[in-house]
Amino acid sequence: MPVLMDNGAGRAAPRPAPGGTAASPRRGWWTSRRRDQLAGLLFVTPQLVGTALFVLLPLGLVVWYSLHEWNVLADTFDFVGTDNYRELVDDPKLPGVLRSTLFFSVGLVVFNLALALLLAVLLNQRLRGTVVFRTLFFSPVVVSLVAWTIVWGFLLQDNGGVNGVAGAVGLDGPNWLRGEWTALLSVIVVQVVKNVGLNMVLFLAALQGVPAELYEAARVEGASRWTQFRRITVPLISPTILLTSIITVVGALQVFAQIAVLTQGGPGTSTTVLVYYLYQQAFQFHQFGYGSTLSVLLFLIVLTLTVVQWRMRRKWVFHEQ
Repeated sequence: MPVLMDNGAGRAAPRPAPGGTAASPRRGWWTSRRRDQLAGLLFVTPQLVGTALFVLLPLGLVVWYSLHEWNVLADTFDFVGTDNYRELVDDPKLPGVLRSTLFFSVGLVVFNLALALLLAVLLNQRLRGTVVFRTLFFSPVVVSLVAWTIVWGFLLQDNGGVNGVAGAVGLDGPNWLRGEWTALLSVIVVQVVKNVGLNMVLFLAALQGVPAELYEAARVEGASRWTQFRRITVPLISPTILLTSIITVVGALQVFAQIAVLTQGGPGTSTTVLVYYLYQQAFQFHQFGYGSTLSVLLFLIVLTLTVVQWRMRRKWVFHEQ
């Protein structure tokens, strides 16, 4: 039994144990830190399970299928190693598909971001009716994608609504969905108008977080509106620009329904982007092994572009400098 000694401050201190060390209270295993760790683990477990089942597992299966030749009609599943990847390198249609994917993605990203930022700057003004226009520009985002595309398909026909309006003012519009460049431009416009409202809302939220005092100080110094936009607005909303650019680039590389409904990849291969070419190989020609190889290529392209954008953020994102 420990003997209490006076420690000189009026408090009793335990006498050292026979081994020469003071007796310390025993701490249980179930500490508050362990409870916090378990609570945090329970909160993230559903997300981890979902990621493992619906992201990592399908990705691993796609890589596994790309090493096989799978014909569901003949009920064969043969290991071919890297034959599908060699076929990918020798595919004569792939350069044209990648070129169409590049033109489509660049056009979609540039038009979407530029128009969204322009609309956000205009609708950030304290003017009457801005709420109505915000709702008007955002409403296509919540419309069904297939219904939106079908309506635009009727509007862009040779005798559709677009050419009808053009004819009313004396213009002879082309058959928008039958020309190589007009078809690609039409799909870009349809997609931009559909989703520009989402980026507009993100830019609006970022613009409303810019301190008004900075603009007042710039006006006192005689800075023009363009200088204020370039020196104040763009740097302070650059994190949002990074976010929207990553979202838009990834979305541009995954556009499928609009092309399937409007052009079916034509005319020729002018609108056959990589996602639609993947669909053709896997589900129309039943080459699931080669389709999986194209999926791996698409994943690598998306991963590379995302990593490049993320690594470049330190050079132009304001808060990362």
